[in-house]
Amino acid sequence: MTSRLETLLEKMNDSNLDGMLVTSTANFYYLSNYYTDPHERVIALYISKFNDPLLILPAMESEDARKAGWEFEILGYSDHENPWELFDKFLKKAGKIPQTLGIEHDHITLERFNHVKHILPQATIHNAQDMLANLRVIKSKKEYTLLKQAASLADFGVETGIKAIQEGVSELEIIAKIEYELKKQGIQGMSFSTMALSGTKTASPHGNPGMKKIEKGDLMLFDLGVIYEGYCSDITRTVAYKSITDEQRQIYNTVLDAEKKAIEASRVGTPVGKIDMVARNHIEQAGYGEYFTHRIGHGLGIETHEYPSMHSKNELALQEGMCYTIEPGIYVPNTGGVRIEDMIYMTAKGPEQLTKSPKELTIIE
Repeated sequence: MTSRLETLLEKMNDSNLDGMLVTSTANFYYLSNYYTDPHERVIALYISKFNDPLLILPAMESEDARKAGWEFEILGYSDHENPWELFDKFLKKAGKIPQTLGIEHDHITLERFNHVKHILPQATIHNAQDMLANLRVIKSKKEYTLLKQAASLADFGVETGIKAIQEGVSELEIIAKIEYELKKQGIQGMSFSTMALSGTKTASPHGNPGMKKIEKGDLMLFDLGVIYEGYCSDITRTVAYKSITDEQRQIYNTVLDAEKKAIEASRVGTPVGKIDMVARNHIEQAGYGEYFTHRIGHGLGIETHEYPSMHSKNELALQEGMCYTIEPGIYVPNTGGVRIEDMIYMTAKGPEQLTKSPKELTIIE
């Protein structure tokens, strides 16, 4: 049994859980080493203190799961079969029915929850979301290596996007160039929808790219990431095209200084909330507090947004092996927005910045 499954069983035992049903793609992959996009189909990993682990997945994927290294039983089902009925038969045949079961409350649908309750009417259901999230907080050496490579590819994506900036080229055309060149580098896919915003559209933190064409004097904001061997990256850079106003320059330098201060404040033992407040206080002192409208960052790994949420009230202490983003921003309507984001890996000696793209103000000529 893998160390990850053994660790989970230990935590289940500490919490008096007989079994655990893992249904999210990310946790399924983390514990089984098999990555799949199930679409509407059911995938699940059943871990029990009574039996060996069990994978539940479409029968057509059984061989792929074996090739990924899964050594235990697989309950493969055809499209005409009900996987919950097959799981019910498995439990009855095994003869050990869990009386306490952990599930992911933020993932399982009401329909699937009702199936579980029908199969295990006497079982007490517990929310094991935090238990599973905490398993993934500290990255192994292998995970660190994969995240570092994913970060390097994100740097390449930003570089490609900046090179594609020309007057009259649309935001979507630039995104197409970025994603085409990254696919040629062998990525699985983008870790989220690539963002390339220009002009006053940069004042929307989660704006939607479109056919707007790049013009002289535009700010250009790139927010992108890739999936490399199951691990995600995330980076944001903002540049100016041809020229920049004094106010936009002030906004940029304020965000850059806030990010630098937050990175410098990152030390093992420092509360997550302090990292947010270091950046937020700097931005507020510069007079832009109301325009910094989101948290300083988030955990990063198999998913782009993982535990912990790097908000001002989070008292969790930074630990060696954590990977997270630092991404302050200022967004002023009708003026433009600036965000600068980097991936940070926490070491005993301090923060290591995994994304390396230049951050000093760049005006593209």
